[in-house]
Amino acid sequence: MSSQTLPETFRLRAGNFNLLVLRLLDPRPETVLPALGDQFRRAPGFLRFAPIVIGLADLMAAPEEVDFRGLIEGLHALEIVPIGTTGGSPQMRQAATAAGLPPLRAVGGRDSETELPAGSAAPAPADAAPQAAPPPPAAPATPQFQGSGRSALLVSEPVRSGQRIYAEGADLIVTATVNPGAEVIADGHVHVYGALRGRAIAGARNDAEARIFALNFDPELIAIAGFYAVREGLGEAPIGRPTQVRLDGEEMRFGPLG
Repeated sequence: MSSQTLPETFRLRAGNFNLLVLRLLDPRPETVLPALGDQFRRAPGFLRFAPIVIGLADLMAAPEEVDFRGLIEGLHALEIVPIGTTGGSPQMRQAATAAGLPPLRAVGGRDSETELPAGSAAPAPADAAPQAAPPPPAAPATPQFQGSGRSALLVSEPVRSGQRIYAEGADLIVTATVNPGAEVIADGHVHVYGALRGRAIAGARNDAEARIFALNFDPELIAIAGFYAVREGLGEAPIGRPTQVRLDGEEMRFGPLG
């Protein structure tokens, strides 16, 4: 009988992903989970089904004091998907692994975190129902072009609810509306030459010099270098007007355009 070559069914490739890190400051799920739940009740869908890494570096507790299984169950109940841990002592990592959270390390062997600040809030509810998985980037994005020392990604059509666009290593320029439930992310600045009604995240790789610009400023959420603010927490921000947002230390500052 002649041998037969089976068709290829899969391929394994290494990949890099930007993941949020939930840095634990308290080992007790009964303390952490209600605080998370309070944020997400004000803004359902922000982290729904999002993969998240548990940061252990700030925990001043013995490994046996951390109820990893209870934490996993509680995060699943909030529809957040913990996939591993970063930091912590070898004993703590071992306890987490036994509960199903393996240690994760960045390429090159160094821990890498994108911080979700403990005091940050999630975005306000979107008009459309949250989706189980993030959709692919919007189609009308053009190739990147070089501006004044930094490349930029140009999007010339409205960003619809449920869409997410990420300008990796670049600024993001949107010449139309960012609708409620849409998300625009850039490692550099975010420019919206239309209405910003969804979520805008600038300085995604912790660039505190990044800014957000919008001709009609009415967002669900804004963030710069990991510091978040939701619509209800924008205070005296000029809603509905041409606005730029920058960081001053850990505080967001709002100013007019022009």
